[in-house]
Amino acid sequence: MPAAIGAAKPEAESSETEMKPPLPSTSTARTSTRASAGRPAKTIETRDVNLFYGDFQAVEGVTMTVEPNKVTALIGSSGCGKTTFLRSLNRMHELTAGARMEGEIALDGQDVYGRGVDPVQVRRLVGMVFQQPNPFPAMSIYDNVAAGLNLSQGKVKKVDRDAIVERSLRGAHLWEEVKDRLDKPGAGLSGGQQQRLCIARAIAVEPEVLLMDEPCSALDPVATLAIEDLIGELKTKYTIAIVTHNMQQASRASDVTAFFNLEATGRPGRLVEIGPTEKIFTSPSQQATEDYVSGRFG
Repeated sequence: MPAAIGAAKPEAESSETEMKPPLPSTSTARTSTRASAGRPAKTIETRDVNLFYGDFQAVEGVTMTVEPNKVTALIGSSGCGKTTFLRSLNRMHELTAGARMEGEIALDGQDVYGRGVDPVQVRRLVGMVFQQPNPFPAMSIYDNVAAGLNLSQGKVKKVDRDAIVERSLRGAHLWEEVKDRLDKPGAGLSGGQQQRLCIARAIAVEPEVLLMDEPCSALDPVATLAIEDLIGELKTKYTIAIVTHNMQQASRASDVTAFFNLEATGRPGRLVEIGPTEKIFTSPSQQATEDYVSGRFG
């Protein structure tokens, strides 16, 4: 049986009931088991997921699997519910007033919306990288990476924190560029560096899944390719789902592609087709998919 997702605890209850992975020791912090390449990551399965903003239904009836150690690209025209669906996978959708989810979303068989499940723990296991790089402007590069450690692991010793920060920056291909200025503001980095800093911050807490909402949309082509190369390496350790409007990026960077579409304006977005990326781009099963990936609409 997989370890349980941390439950939401009453005020008087000890935090020992939460699922928190052991803090790496000084000798193992640089080479933690979770960070070693090739370990199977977790699977996300959704069943008949319906997503709402108040009375408006944004997404209808999505059943799909986000496979472990693969990159799944979510594609489709603007407004078809891709980002809403992505945000539902780690319960960020419910942070919007009036938003709700119906259906089932499971992480290795565990219902992430189950009664008593702590959404903060879900978001630690299923990290998010946003469309615009969002380093904390008042924090240094070092503190940006370390920001989530106290929340996820409690008080962390300085020697362990240093090792985790270095490991995360190396994992995001940023260490060599910033190692001599870790005390400088993260907001002073270039756009591509800021996005890699945000990826380092996300992987510092050792999630099982990474969600990325158009992570390259604000970047130039060189920075975009650097992020795509990084995504290709990260999938050896994590399950990754990425929203993108860039068809070339989806074909280059993903293993699986899911095409979302609207039947008509004002109707909820639906999953039209999901399959291996090569098949989706060369011989899709649905005409609507072929029309979209070939540029006939969208």
